Amino acid sequence: MQLHRHEFPVEKMALVFGVSRSGFHEYDKRGNSKREIEDQLLLDEVISIHKNSHCTYGRPRIIRKLKDKGFTCGTDRMIKLLKMAKISVKLKRSFKVTTDSNHGLPVSPNLLKRNFRAPEPNRVWVSDITYIRTQSGWLYLCVVLDLFSRKVVGWSMKKHMETSLVLSALRMAYETRKPKPGLIFHSDRGVQYASIEFRQKLKEYHMSSSMSRKGDCWDNACAESFFSILKREFIYRLRFENQEDARLNIFEYIESFYNRQRIHSYLNYLSPEDYETQFVA
Repeated sequence: MQLHRHEFPVEKMALVFGVSRSGFHEYDKRGNSKREIEDQLLLDEVISIHKNSHCTYGRPRIIRKLKDKGFTCGTDRMIKLLKMAKISVKLKRSFKVTTDSNHGLPVSPNLLKRNFRAPEPNRVWVSDITYIRTQSGWLYLCVVLDLFSRKVVGWSMKKHMETSLVLSALRMAYETRKPKPGLIFHSDRGVQYASIEFRQKLKEYHMSSSMSRKGDCWDNACAESFFSILKREFIYRLRFENQEDARLNIFEYIESFYNRQRIHSYLNYLSPEDYETQFVA
């Protein structure tokens, strides 16, 4: 479990890590071994990566980010460093059901059939609704994700779960992406997605409606996965004073961090933005 950077001497490694000579000599004066100095320097990198990820990255993603910087760190060593940094994974919490499928509106067939891969952007979008607790009441969030890159291409936040919530997210996605006709829009059977207004808008945009089977969350697993990430990594760490406070923070998380910075193992440890850029290039 050695740390490699072209086999640099420890002092040069300190400079590569961005540590000053005085800082290096301070370590050296303490009589620390080369391994101890390497651990301390690497620990600084681990803490920095974790902090820049909104304190969300655990062992696999931190190891990957270190690799991107040219450093190799084994699993056992990383576990030790994470303990030193007091970095731990947050536990998942249960979710409140937001789907009302007890209605007499038309239901679309499941065109997706759990095929969660798309060959290119703007071929399949998935959407869902979740709730966020604030000190002044609930806030509801609807997102639209591109299945190709898992990028959030549309979103809407309101104090209610009426049809306008999902319509706003759809409009944003359409205006941002301008997809060609034939895109599949997949959701659950919620009354918002089954409504006449929403179906008319899909028809206007030349999109095909696809819906999960009743009571089967796995049919829309990618949207569920996004909400799991959002809540585990972000929502549960904060206390929102009101809906506006929640809106501003969630906007920043989605647009600045999730879409452009957060790396995904599914995307070969690229962010959704970088994955799409790589495809276009």
